[in-house]
Amino acid sequence: MRPEDLAQLTVPGSVTLHGDLLLVDLATPDPEADAYPGSLWRVPADGPPVRFTFGERDSAPRISPDGARVAFLRSDATEGSRPQLYVMPTGGGEARPITDLPLGAGVPVWAPDSRRIAFVARIAEPGRYGTQEGVSAAAEAPRRITGLRYRTDGAGFTLDRPQSLFVVNALADVPRPVRLTEGPYDVDCPGWTTDGEHVLVSAPRDLDGESLHTDVYAVPSGGGAPILVVRSGGSAEHPVALPGGEVLYLGTEFSGIDAVARNTGLYRAPLRIGGAGESGGAAAGTRLTEEESVDCDSLPPAPGKDGVLVAVRTRGAVELRLVPSGALDAPLEELVVVLGERASVKAFTVCGEKVVAVVSTPASPGEVVTPDGALTDFSGALTGIRPLREITAVSADGHPVHGWLALPEGDGPHPVLLNVHGGPFHQHGWAFLDETQIYAGAGYAVVLPNPRGSCGYGQAHGRSVVGALGTVDADDVLALLDAALATPECDAERVGVMGGSYGGFMTSHLAAHHGSRFRAAWSERAVNAWDSFTGSSDIGWFFADAYCGPDPEAQRAMSPLYRADRITLPFAVVHSEDDLRCPVEQAQRMFVALRRNGVPAEFLLFPGEGHELTRSGRPRHRLQRFEAVLEWWSRHLS
Repeated sequence: MRPEDLAQLTVPGSVTLHGDLLLVDLATPDPEADAYPGSLWRVPADGPPVRFTFGERDSAPRISPDGARVAFLRSDATEGSRPQLYVMPTGGGEARPITDLPLGAGVPVWAPDSRRIAFVARIAEPGRYGTQEGVSAAAEAPRRITGLRYRTDGAGFTLDRPQSLFVVNALADVPRPVRLTEGPYDVDCPGWTTDGEHVLVSAPRDLDGESLHTDVYAVPSGGGAPILVVRSGGSAEHPVALPGGEVLYLGTEFSGIDAVARNTGLYRAPLRIGGAGESGGAAAGTRLTEEESVDCDSLPPAPGKDGVLVAVRTRGAVELRLVPSGALDAPLEELVVVLGERASVKAFTVCGEKVVAVVSTPASPGEVVTPDGALTDFSGALTGIRPLREITAVSADGHPVHGWLALPEGDGPHPVLLNVHGGPFHQHGWAFLDETQIYAGAGYAVVLPNPRGSCGYGQAHGRSVVGALGTVDADDVLALLDAALATPECDAERVGVMGGSYGGFMTSHLAAHHGSRFRAAWSERAVNAWDSFTGSSDIGWFFADAYCGPDPEAQRAMSPLYRADRITLPFAVVHSEDDLRCPVEQAQRMFVALRRNGVPAEFLLFPGEGHELTRSGRPRHRLQRFEAVLEWWSRHLS
């Protein structure tokens, strides 16, 4: 695969199903237009997919419970266009706009009556974000910030545009969305109760926008104050009401700021909703999956007759597994795999006894799949896709390490790229990764480690780096690299190290402590200094203390910036100007330190991009980044 093949990627987003009608949204990076055009497609049980809508960018389809209509989001090619809610008949016809909100609308959720739709949307304070005619953003009044949670990477400032819940009658002659929450806090993950009288949402504890804890609230669909119905042990997301008067949700357990590297579990709780002014008898949930071995991905659970389907992260895969009825603290081995072995489930839907999912593999960004097999072949035109070879190693202290090796064509030995993932509570694995395929297509052997700190290997594995970043995780990364270099296809004399976010941190750390093992380094959107990260990152105020501890000296000891004097190899510092997760000062400080020390360092800075450049940035920037990566390695690993 080559960088220009980005334009060949057809990426499914979500699926919706009712009877024989199966819809999926598709998007394709278009570097020439610098956009992601896409539309909805119908997938028949036999035969090729058929285009269903013809907007410039249609996504997030949801079919109404009666099967008569589909709601979806649509935006156009205009710079800054926001997605708005549209509805059209499932039998075909013109799509009708339902919203016209300045900052756009969120994913639609149909009510049981197939008339109303719930969604969330950000609403700006009066006078901000273009709401005051003739006043530019630069001329607006100053923001008064009194709390720590006031902005988010990818969204920007949030204190003056909270995410609120709306309900709209989509069948009205003139649809008028009604705002149901207006406090200085965000709500998320709306889901209707079975009687349609309330919308369940995830919201911060006590509706305090500063809290890291989230609970489940019921918001009366006709208006009224949110009612607390589930008090979580830490977090509660994606509530799903059950007919018997209970609610399912995904959650974690933690206290204070200690929220990092926690396995997400499936919970069940009684759903008791009181009247206006009543507490509703808020309940605590019961965990149905074992905390240590089961880590649910952030896809809503789906109840069925035999149990509940959840997506579970395990050893590089995201598998669709069944939590059996009556389960209580069930370990991973008791959850039957329905879909996704040696693959990654990106989305799924259930209608009756039918299960359909979007599943990514190392060879495909995603196909529509059922337990009986794939229904689509969107990636059939991709060429030069290289397989992944699963490899294992033993770390310095005897701990087993798991990962992958992708080899280019030919006998080798090939130059080697050690690519460390972000997170750190994340994973490399069985999903398609354009970086791996493009590097292998250019002739590099790509090593993909899942060191301690990664998810998918148990909560203890993920939390083993808390207070110890750059210790056992670095040992694990090097152990897997050694296992790869022991194969005849890999050239141990030509090795480069690279990674983004936590992977950028690890790149900087390895360059400082094990620089002799590498020819050059590519450190992207990295955390280089935990002390300044604390105050500059959107999550730094809790994340740095949670991973490193509050002691400033301990944070400095885990910060590659303060070991920059040990770095001598050629070093690329790569960052985005608008990154709020790992702010650009992290790159600037490292680049200045390296150049002052005489290191042949280069700084590549992408304008207008945030932390997600490599995954959802402008297609043109993604293409330019790949060209820069390959040019860098051609200089240093030739």
